[in-house]
Amino acid sequence: MFRHFGAGPVRVHLSIKQQASQMINNFQEFQKLGQTNVDTAVKLLGDWSKGWQAIAAEFNDYSKRAFEDGTATFEKLLSAKSVEQAFEIQSGYAKRAYEDYIHQLNKVGALYSDLAKDAYKPVEKAFQNAGR
Repeated sequence: MFRHFGAGPVRVHLSIKQQASQMINNFQEFQKLGQTNVDTAVKLLGDWSKGWQAIAAEFNDYSKRAFEDGTATFEKLLSAKSVEQAFEIQSGYAKRAYEDYIHQLNKVGALYSDLAKDAYKPVEKAFQNAGR
């Protein structure tokens, strides 16, 4: 039956087995690559979510501090005995609010930077692994 191919039945059978084995190996490697990509995506989304939670918590803390400071300043303004005293209270508040705002911008900027770096790490690792 296999004689008209110019090879013995054993040789043809081995060739088919080798091709099937190679096909299965290629499929398994493809599955590993797919699983690695899924794992990378899950890690990336987890890190991304944690980063956004940290940023949201920081904004929440800043909002609370700003509200409390504004409320305390307003109470001081109501008890001011003169226009000069009210002006000093307002000037002190403006200075504190500005400094706290600038500090907050730097802090959140660092969080955004960390978020971008952390989000890029799994992608960079995946590219390094794919290059091997």
